[in-house]
Amino acid sequence: MNSNSIIKPHRLPKGGTIGIASPAKWMAEDRLKIAAKVLIDAGYRVKFGSACHLRENQYAERIRELENLFADPEIDAIICARGGYGSIRVTDKLDYLIIRENPKIFVGFSDITALHCSFQQECGLTTFHGPMLWNFEESTDPFTLSNLLYVMSGDDPAELEFPKNLPPIVLREGTASAPLFGGNLTLLTKMIGTRWDFDTEGTILFVEDIDEKYYRTDRDLLHLKRAGKLDGIAALVVGQMTNIEDEEIPFGKSVDEIVMDICGDGDYPIVSNFPCGHGRHLATLPLGIPTRLAAVDSNVSFKLLELAVS
Repeated sequence: MNSNSIIKPHRLPKGGTIGIASPAKWMAEDRLKIAAKVLIDAGYRVKFGSACHLRENQYAERIRELENLFADPEIDAIICARGGYGSIRVTDKLDYLIIRENPKIFVGFSDITALHCSFQQECGLTTFHGPMLWNFEESTDPFTLSNLLYVMSGDDPAELEFPKNLPPIVLREGTASAPLFGGNLTLLTKMIGTRWDFDTEGTILFVEDIDEKYYRTDRDLLHLKRAGKLDGIAALVVGQMTNIEDEEIPFGKSVDEIVMDICGDGDYPIVSNFPCGHGRHLATLPLGIPTRLAAVDSNVSFKLLELAVS
């Protein structure tokens, strides 16, 4: 990945307008409004897309919604309502010319990984692996909200202050300075072999997942390795792997043990328990932006090396 060729979206101005997109699963109107109030209380305007209230499928309208939000001159940034399933169904019919001509901050994670991959391959756009409206529905995590607004607003890069109750774990020491890339492990494996296949060489690769089995996590990470996606990476960051369960017959390895079993022959630093994924604390990670990771002894430092916005 060449960070010099990426397109950075414009920063989110104070009092700017955030559009809400629903490319994946439906979210009830009352829940949308409760969550949106967090952004409104932070000083921003919120504009809901046309598909936010659609209950099932209706992918043609979800495609139109995304295109209209990017084309709308009033919208400064786009945050997805939630994940679930559906983003992969809209990737092949989007008009990517609209997105290339109107680059904007685009934020989401989990199922939204499919769109991160397609936007990068089709448009070269820096997108943001970060919280969705769903993350602010029940309670607002100060770390998650402040980091999101900080990255979108284009403040000078600073070292990430990890939540005290979620210290990253050093699985293998080392340092790396490289562009960020990653997303949901399950979705990443599904993009391999498509026109939105991705290049991980020379990147700090991060993965996260939820509601999987240990054996499926093992299989998906092994698939990444056999597809060459772990060759030449600068570092591996394992986010929160939430609700990973065993079968009736135990698999016999934890997630960290799976990672080291598959990646043990590498020489790049590996960190786990990083605040990206389906846990309470979620850092906003801009894809394609050069970042420095240092994992020494039991200490981890993480810092963007340049602004993610223009």
